[in-house]
Amino acid sequence: MAEVTIPLKSHEEAILVLGPYDRHAKLLRQELDIEIYTRNGNLRLKGGDHAVAEARRRIDHLLGKMRKGRDLDVRQAETILLESASSDSAQNPPPAPRGFATPAGERIGAQSGVRSARPASLTNFRVRPFEPRGERQRKYIEFIAKRSLTFGLGAAGTGKTYLAVACALRALRSGECRKLIISRPVVEAGEKLGFLPGDLLAKLNPYMRPVYDALGDLMEFEDVTRLEDAGVIEVAPLAYMRGRTLSNAFVILDEAQNTTVQQMKMFLTRLGEGSRMVVTGDPTQNDLDRNQKSGLGDAVSRLQGFHDIGVVEFTVDDICRHPLVEQIVRAYEGPLRVDQGPGRRPRDDEHAES
Repeated sequence: MAEVTIPLKSHEEAILVLGPYDRHAKLLRQELDIEIYTRNGNLRLKGGDHAVAEARRRIDHLLGKMRKGRDLDVRQAETILLESASSDSAQNPPPAPRGFATPAGERIGAQSGVRSARPASLTNFRVRPFEPRGERQRKYIEFIAKRSLTFGLGAAGTGKTYLAVACALRALRSGECRKLIISRPVVEAGEKLGFLPGDLLAKLNPYMRPVYDALGDLMEFEDVTRLEDAGVIEVAPLAYMRGRTLSNAFVILDEAQNTTVQQMKMFLTRLGEGSRMVVTGDPTQNDLDRNQKSGLGDAVSRLQGFHDIGVVEFTVDDICRHPLVEQIVRAYEGPLRVDQGPGRRPRDDEHAES
């Protein structure tokens, strides 16, 4: 067994090597049967002598290009990390790890003029039925189906994220897109979580949990796991979108009110050929610093009315969670009442006093 430490000069280097949501690390683990993780700002490799040496060669190659000033995107990084050690790797690329459909593999097929079909097992899943509740939800679903970019704005519980994920899974199952990508900005909601234990996947999991809740409500857990392991469903922080071209994909940006103007511009310009985007958020629940402008409202004001862009603004009447949620939202939207006022039920102790 061999163990090697590779010094990293920045957090960006760690992100590039480990990949979106540790994707590159997972692929290297499966292909080379090694352990790969970060510790004290460095990259650690552990495994058989030959496997560790090969992994180090690929990682050094990637880091060398980055440190020379090359602007590498995620696909280029994945190609370098998954290339064969032999000199004829370009003519005879190694097979992708079992269960993975890598972007590199798709690109090789495109160059040869043959677009490989997705295995039937990756479209063999069931999406629980869903129907719009109300006119605005119906219009929202219609825009998602017909337009390349749709904005869904409104209060909590109006179905913005749920319907976007449901439409995306339906499109994925029917073959309208090859991949589902769901992203969120990693912003704490008014609290400082501090250091979170575990690897990168564990650290990001609390921020991505609401997305998995929506997926789990629409699909069987086993199908979610299988499609995520195969790279067909990708859940990743917004920071991992930079430098990518998202082609033939259904892309969702959730909690978009927590993006800055520049982050929103970066995300929207990832839109590639054959892709659709849905951006959701509640402008009234902004967790950015006070001196930062939200990219969601800015984008809507700039782009509303453009061809192939749809905007749906949900209201309190569209809330479909617990009936009390609508009352709570209305209470927070209205002025603060210091007296009892109409519609307020007296407490039990108030009954006793009377």
